[in-house]
Amino acid sequence: MAKKRANGEGSIRKRADGRWEGRYTAGHDADGKRIIKNVLGKTQAEVREKLQKKMAEAAQLDMVRADSYTLGEWIQVWYKLYSEPNIRESTQDYYKRFIHQHIIPKLGDVKLNKLTTREIQKFYNDLHTNGRVREAQKDKNPGLSVAYIKGVHRVLHSCLDRAVMEELILRNPSDACVLPKEEKPEMKVLPVEQIGSYLKAADERGLLPMFYLELITGLRKGELVALQWYDLDEARKTISVNKQYLWRNGKGTISRPKTKTSIRTISIPQVAVDLLKQEHAKHPDNLNMFPSPMTGGMYHPDSIVNLHKKILKDAGLDYVRFHDLRHTFATTALQNGVDIKTVSSMLGHSSAGFTLNTYTHATSKAQEEAAETMGNFMRQKICAIP
Repeated sequence: MAKKRANGEGSIRKRADGRWEGRYTAGHDADGKRIIKNVLGKTQAEVREKLQKKMAEAAQLDMVRADSYTLGEWIQVWYKLYSEPNIRESTQDYYKRFIHQHIIPKLGDVKLNKLTTREIQKFYNDLHTNGRVREAQKDKNPGLSVAYIKGVHRVLHSCLDRAVMEELILRNPSDACVLPKEEKPEMKVLPVEQIGSYLKAADERGLLPMFYLELITGLRKGELVALQWYDLDEARKTISVNKQYLWRNGKGTISRPKTKTSIRTISIPQVAVDLLKQEHAKHPDNLNMFPSPMTGGMYHPDSIVNLHKKILKDAGLDYVRFHDLRHTFATTALQNGVDIKTVSSMLGHSSAGFTLNTYTHATSKAQEEAAETMGNFMRQKICAIP
């Protein structure tokens, strides 16, 4: 026989099988009828504890609204209402890819308030082992990168966080997921002894000003191709980085850099100023600092990557990515005594701490030299002790 409780407390009874059962009202459906749920336990005390917890949870939830959404439906509401208006167009492309190519196909039909940590964990694991969509890529490497999976996680986690805020679910089931461990690849740079050969090959192709500037500034490819003649201040010997060229949906577009710290002014040596003036003299009526010889407009960002590959081949050098020229600049600067804060600001990093973590290999030599300097200083002090 059920043990009577006060109104709203639910009821507890001992079942024929010997277990205790607690029943409670978890909310009301669209017609106003009560939604009855139960908990089971070996003892009355255990059931009472479970019952109190479940009833407290039920009191926080809007059961009708929560049960009306699948994850696929909710994530599209979240994206349109909360995410899309607040992110850049290039970021929108990534988010839509995460949502429509991965999240909705795999988890979209699951009820929002039924989604579990284990389902999400399995989803992440599957992405890591066999997540690629394009068949041509699957043959070479079927699993997606850890960085890509982290992007998917950020989108899903934010979507579920909003569901918690709107009391559609009690907690975010993705909080407890374990993301694949990222194996940081060894950073590659263009060896110092090969920089001369690289620049010579660039000069022979008429590309010395562009690639010399890259090696002394570490600009991102979109920033480099977006430079215009008025971004050079000859008197102050600086370059203003305030835009980037992106290729989206089959067309090029100019946008502001991704972060505030990416908008920056970089000092350059006189030799760079002279090279840029020589470059501009070839096309004085073109505002672009490095116009494409094919179109007269800005280079497609991937075009300079291809030019970089040709320069390496001409010089007989091993392959390094174009982005590794950015690493080359940072590493060379740090190893030659440029302080970390200056390098960080030139790279447009969010903080000197980020730069320090990224280029630990370059700062270790400076630390060794600092340790030796301090050791010599302290040795003199010890010797001076009578």
